[in-house]
Amino acid sequence: MSAPAGRLIIICGLPGAGKTTLARQLETTLGAVRYAPDEWLQAINLDQYDETRRSAIESLQWQAAQAILRLGGIAIIEWGTWARSERDMLRLGARALGAKVELRYLDAPTDVLLDRIHKRGYENPPITRELLDGWERSVQPPTEAEFALYDPPIVP
Repeated sequence: MSAPAGRLIIICGLPGAGKTTLARQLETTLGAVRYAPDEWLQAINLDQYDETRRSAIESLQWQAAQAILRLGGIAIIEWGTWARSERDMLRLGARALGAKVELRYLDAPTDVLLDRIHKRGYENPPITRELLDGWERSVQPPTEAEFALYDPPIVP
């Protein structure tokens, strides 16, 4: 008898887009396990802008998420996943385990993103408009063709 297929939920978007809010809601309503590198970096007092450590934490989180998927559970990746190649890697890895995969993309106008970022106030140094503008230029938003590669989202 094989284990039930798990589900990977990838939440994509810039800082302030609402990823954590949505991920926490899904975590509670679906009984999922949520993976957010910012929280891990903060918990052990590491610089959130340290890309080497962020990458190491994301690697550990992906290993843990795959274990959840193998057990038939729901894992939520809340990394931002700005690049299509990153989303593809997660989708294909989860599919190789027999899991369903959904993609949720969150977006908001720059002024709204900045307002939310400044209200939460945990980035140090603070995120500036210039930094956010640069990130907006580097994001590869999912296209309709990419969304077609995913399973329909669970509606809690």
